[in-house]
Amino acid sequence: MQEPLISIITPFKNTEAFLTACLDSILNQSYTNWELIIVDDNSTDFSYQLVEHYAKKDTRIKLLKNNGEGIIDALQLAFKNSYGTYITRMDSDDIMHPNKLKIMLYSLLEKGKKHVAIGLVKYFSETGISNGYARYETWINDLTRKGTNYSEIYKECVIPSPCWMLHREDFIAAEAFNPNRYPEDYDLTFRFYKQNYKCIPCNQVLHQWRDYSTRTSRTHEHYAQNYFLDIKLHYFLELDYNTKRPITIWGAGTKGKNIAKALIEKKIPFYWICDNEKKIGKHIYNQELHNFDYLKQIENPQCIVTVANAEAQKEITSYFNTHKMKPMTDYFFFC
Repeated sequence: MQEPLISIITPFKNTEAFLTACLDSILNQSYTNWELIIVDDNSTDFSYQLVEHYAKKDTRIKLLKNNGEGIIDALQLAFKNSYGTYITRMDSDDIMHPNKLKIMLYSLLEKGKKHVAIGLVKYFSETGISNGYARYETWINDLTRKGTNYSEIYKECVIPSPCWMLHREDFIAAEAFNPNRYPEDYDLTFRFYKQNYKCIPCNQVLHQWRDYSTRTSRTHEHYAQNYFLDIKLHYFLELDYNTKRPITIWGAGTKGKNIAKALIEKKIPFYWICDNEKKIGKHIYNQELHNFDYLKQIENPQCIVTVANAEAQKEITSYFNTHKMKPMTDYFFFC
């Protein structure tokens, strides 16, 4: 019996310097029944010609040009032209581990539908990895080892955009790449969460994630923090907000203010607490800020925490534990 076809979806734009390493890592996969649907998103360098050279040598590589503009249009076009039973995404500047496709596919064959195969990631860079990216790598890999990725989904994207695989039917049920909402990888992660697809734990590095100064996630407006907050609040209100329970915002920094402003615009009432003595008792957007202990006076609240400091988050978590409040039910860290 022939093994199932895997469709690898890859958009690219001006990544000429990295495409050879990326394509070679795909060609060197131990699992060979794959198709690469690779879409040029209006490149101005020689990226297209480079991929074209590879496509002429290997019929599994299908090279297309984006009908529109932007990564979502490119992803949509690639998926429409794919035929695989299993779907995965690859970034054109990254490198696959030689057994990546095999390990992820066999995990899915063992677990069945309504599962997402994921893997550990490793950042690499010619100039060294920043502390921020190093912390992110440690954080996301810790979640992946246990398969508990959704437990911190409101903090940051908990499934790496180029390191997942799932059955085609499940991907379509989760709306594939259809929503025109950025950041598209974070939105897709929330849709996996919405469908209750279980993340399969993995303790192997399957993907090498390249970091460099002109990387899209560093430079494009669609990956700015305001979009992250918009997407978090959108899915919180859809999936986890209990309309019979009052919302409480913890924190009065920039993120807290943005959440407050958004709730006001949506006409959703809320309480606002913080532990900054300079702000307690003041009004922002006509909303009074209370001491965090005011939370005890609020009946059955759901709390959105916008405090970013790691030590402060530990103290806040301890406070919630003391009051028998549960994560992802009673409180949600938004940073």
